[in-house]
Amino acid sequence: MRIDIITVSPELIKSPFEFSIIKRAIDKNLVEVYFHDLREYALNEYGKIDDYQFGGGAGMVLMIEPIDKCISKLKGERTYDEIIYMTPDAPTLNQQTANTLSLNENMIILCGHYKGVDQRVRELLITKEISIGDYVLSGGELGAAVLCDTIIRLIPGVLGDETSALTDSFQDDLLSPPVYTRPSEYNDLKVPKVLLSGNFPKIEEWRNEQAFERTKKIRPDLLED
Repeated sequence: MRIDIITVSPELIKSPFEFSIIKRAIDKNLVEVYFHDLREYALNEYGKIDDYQFGGGAGMVLMIEPIDKCISKLKGERTYDEIIYMTPDAPTLNQQTANTLSLNENMIILCGHYKGVDQRVRELLITKEISIGDYVLSGGELGAAVLCDTIIRLIPGVLGDETSALTDSFQDDLLSPPVYTRPSEYNDLKVPKVLLSGNFPKIEEWRNEQAFERTKKIRPDLLED
């Protein structure tokens, strides 16, 4: 998989890709991630990539020309499955979306900034819009990092145990059950006996029951369907 990230602040987003699981995935050549500074496609020598809103109002808007030039250059080099725009006014990222995107070969992620992008960018260039929640960040870089993390960990070979991702919360529209490790007793709190029994059918039954009960208590909306 190849992911190209277009951003006003490359230095803000690079760090998450230099550690832990994502770094290992990159080192193992399971994914390629490239960062493109939008200012390299600026309209003038001063790095102009934004302008005031037509009709007035607070906040600057990213212009279409620099974004179009950057995306056109990338599309001239390869075919992309999706061109994604990170914006709070979009469908919220969920596990099913991550599962689907993890099957792609090439993606572009455009990070919003300031007041957003010229609407024509969204109409002409973007194939999918994603939000990571009902709140506003200073830019789309952190959202893009979150999106990449959810996708990359699903690529075969990235996790040490590939079945781990299949038992994460939301994979089956349920939250994960409680998990425990050593010691089996701590401050009079004991690990449930069933987990120590070695009876794997019973353990699986317990985990399914716990997942349902936790979801019912914490996220009943997931059970509505």
